Amino acid sequence: MKTSAMKWALIALVSGSILYSCKKEDSKPNNNSCEVSVTNLTGNYKMTALQYKSSANATPIDYLAPMEDCEKDDILTLKKDGTYIFTDAGIVCKPDGNQQGTWKLEGKTLISDGILHGTVSSFDCKTLVYYVENSLISGDRMTFTLTKQ
Repeated sequence: MKTSAMKWALIALVSGSILYSCKKEDSKPNNNSCEVSVTNLTGNYKMTALQYKSSANATPIDYLAPMEDCEKDDILTLKKDGTYIFTDAGIVCKPDGNQQGTWKLEGKTLISDGILHGTVSSFDCKTLVYYVENSLISGDRMTFTLTKQ
């Protein structure tokens, strides 16, 4: 995969999946969950999993494994002021994928002017899981797992 094309696809998918979630989770209190809020989401994240399913019944495909090493160590910093910084950390790709922009949270939907879009499916104050649907074909789902650093 070409580094810059994969990085942009990943950024678009991450952005879409975080920003488009409105479904409420189980109404029972869950001691392993954390309120999805701008304050709680603020921090530095590294992508630790990326799975794609072409349909609801399809077997998930690991999209993180075939990515280049320089794409696997990048850091996404979400700031309380509604800005983000995407840093091509560790092994730097050529060209680097550094970028910055703005983000916001509407319910469980992440919205940004760049890489952060999608619906939050879970957040335990350490691990953020969000997804983007209909990203490549109708009915598909790309699920991103980001871990606070």
